[in-house]
Amino acid sequence: MSLHPVRRALSPELIAEADEVFRRDNSARIPFEVRAADGALLRGWLVQPFKEPRAGLQVSSRSYAYVSDWVLLFHGVSDNRVGDLGVADFLLRAGYGVVMMDSRAHGESEGDLATYGWKEREDANSIVTALQEKVKPHCIFAFGVSMGAAIALQAAAAEPHIMAVVAEAPFSSFREASYDYAGFHRSPWLGRILFRPVVEAGFIATWKLAGFHASDVAPANSVAQRPFPILLIGDADDVVIPLRHQRTIYSRAIGQKGLWIVDGAPHASAMGAAPNEYERRVLSFFQTVRTMCPRSD
Repeated sequence: MSLHPVRRALSPELIAEADEVFRRDNSARIPFEVRAADGALLRGWLVQPFKEPRAGLQVSSRSYAYVSDWVLLFHGVSDNRVGDLGVADFLLRAGYGVVMMDSRAHGESEGDLATYGWKEREDANSIVTALQEKVKPHCIFAFGVSMGAAIALQAAAAEPHIMAVVAEAPFSSFREASYDYAGFHRSPWLGRILFRPVVEAGFIATWKLAGFHASDVAPANSVAQRPFPILLIGDADDVVIPLRHQRTIYSRAIGQKGLWIVDGAPHASAMGAAPNEYERRVLSFFQTVRTMCPRSD
């Protein structure tokens, strides 16, 4: 079930919703397709602001502004690129370009299996390379929620052009998250002890189907491999991926790090619980890290 998530279709209604946000932000999207290392075609959008129009200029003749900083957005499981629309909204208003991709086995992207970072970190390498060829960015950042947060952290460990990551509700490891799942999101000890034979059988099946061990997919290990800055966002009322996951990641990170715990927020809902503070913290974090990006000249 985990390896074959339900696909959320990129419906005309979702596209129209996204286009309305982009219109309001004086931005627009263009298709962006990237061929992954294993041949899977990943589909998404590049979205960037228009130049401020001169008086009397027709809307149809507007041109894109030069955008130096770009953010890769990684959505959650069984979602698609539009799942990150709220974050894209405030990033576009702040002058960032955003890369909104359907993760493999999600949305309109190819791939039969979701691997929670095992293959997706290589996909991020391919996306970064294609982005550099397309727009020649100055800074590249990453943002993700839940599964997307775990992917973003693992991708940054493997892709040195990703300068920093904001990650809301990432799991510390696939193995640890599996214990929570098997414990019915009540107690991981149910998964570790009472249902351990079932969990271990699942790990064997994962190895046979996807070619990775549960311990191989571990954002907590990724943040100890490369000292990239991270801002972790923990949802205080999260029972799906409890706070101990983010605290474990925070304790192992070797780069600049921060942990913001949002009171009253269930899983992946911090932005809804504290929208203004969410936007302020994310933008402030990226702005601070921006000074660390290599000069483009």
